[in-house]
Amino acid sequence: MGEGRTDEVCACCGIAGVDDIKLKDCDGGCDLVKYCGDECQENNREHHEEECKRRKAELHDKELFTQPDGSHLGECPICCLPLSLDMKKSRVMGCCCKMICIGCSFANIEREIEGGLELRCAFCREPMPNSEEEAEKYVMKRIEEHDDPVAMTQVGKQHQKEGDYGKALGYWTKAAELGDVDAHFWVGSLYYKGQGVEKDITKAVYHLEQAAIGGHSDARVLLADYEEVNGRLERAVKHLLIAANLGDDTPLIFIKMLVEAGRISEEDYAAALRGYQAAVNETKSAEREKAEVYDAALMQAEKFRQREL
Repeated sequence: MGEGRTDEVCACCGIAGVDDIKLKDCDGGCDLVKYCGDECQENNREHHEEECKRRKAELHDKELFTQPDGSHLGECPICCLPLSLDMKKSRVMGCCCKMICIGCSFANIEREIEGGLELRCAFCREPMPNSEEEAEKYVMKRIEEHDDPVAMTQVGKQHQKEGDYGKALGYWTKAAELGDVDAHFWVGSLYYKGQGVEKDITKAVYHLEQAAIGGHSDARVLLADYEEVNGRLERAVKHLLIAANLGDDTPLIFIKMLVEAGRISEEDYAAALRGYQAAVNETKSAEREKAEVYDAALMQAEKFRQREL
């Protein structure tokens, strides 16, 4: 049988998919042909294999290089505005592992202090932990009772800070299996850099691509490095532009360097700047700006206190 899209007949024997004859998709994921059974698929494998791989790669690249609707952080569950990629502008609540913006966090704390109320989580309304130790217990409880991938990723980051890459990888791997985009990035990053594990580019690229598809801009930056090192500049630039459009300023540095080296055009840099600024603007609000001013004042006060000590 010849190649080509045919939903009605088996690509090997030509039998029609009618009545009690059910055809199944090619197990290669090409979305091109169907078969009446395993025997026909195996008999046609040598003939179809090359086209199957080509089509599967095309579908993968289409998914990989489609601009995500937003970053992997999503929206603040309270104000529903996109969360900033600047992690200083969000808070992960240990009680429920929801990430909320500093604007909503600050507004909640301000309201409760003014009313003489007990401090509670702005999202789930559980009492706020009184210490870091208590906060860590909350997170571990989320893992033990709910198998929470966000909590696993947070614990993994803590182990990474302590230099225990083995434990970090364990938590991140489990969280990635449960679909956590951030965990996919961290697993991919460890394998890409060979931190605490043997360097494995195949595993790294798989996890980084899963993270990139999910809107993780840092994964795009590492993939851009991988593509550029392997001489695929066009693919590298695509990753950098998508990351900039998510509100990440790091790609702008690399794009500017490529422009200065004469490898890409000024138009590419201008497009990246426009996309970056548009994404950043979407994360702004009066409440968030007020919270940023308050946080800056606290930091300045702490500097003075340390100076006096």
